[in-house]
Amino acid sequence: MTEQIFPLLLFSMAASVTPGPNNLIAAASGARFGFWRTLPQMLGVGVGFPLLVIAIGLGLGQVFAAVPGLHLALKVAGAAYLLFLAYGLMRAAGPDAETARTGESAPTFLQSAAFQWVNPKAWTVALGVIPAFVRPDGEILPQVLLVAGVFMITAVPSLAVWALFGAALSRMLSQEKLRQRVNGLLAALVALSVILLFI
Repeated sequence: MTEQIFPLLLFSMAASVTPGPNNLIAAASGARFGFWRTLPQMLGVGVGFPLLVIAIGLGLGQVFAAVPGLHLALKVAGAAYLLFLAYGLMRAAGPDAETARTGESAPTFLQSAAFQWVNPKAWTVALGVIPAFVRPDGEILPQVLLVAGVFMITAVPSLAVWALFGAALSRMLSQEKLRQRVNGLLAALVALSVILLFI
């Protein structure tokens, strides 16, 4: 599998950095709560997604092939969660004392790790990467662990770029009206990702 590490790394970097629910959530959280308070979300994705890859690599993908309704149920649950996040983002104010007063908090490690199991982009990438980089004629477990490890390495830096973008954007937006428009745009992008789930 050593000859596949470089292509796998390139695939992982491309899949990790391109827009999707995890990255949009990181950008929105960075804008709302700042980079450091978004770190648990980044780490949650960095652990949750590789666990999903391992589960699919060890046979969970076959369960979804056998029970298509289960996949649809996960899509609906993921869509509902994304719409909930988009609604919260649209109503969010600036990253100031108001956040502490209202008790709002950034996405947690466990929330973000669990979200991978209903995140359609995560499923699409995981279901695509296993047949592409795991050879059935070799030992399956070491190959699956390698794929998961590569994604673990690339996920957090990619999310950090999005969170830094959100945090920088928030600092530039001193006017509340402009900040609300950017929040609305980010919320619309998160909501749009819901539409893409069913295409």
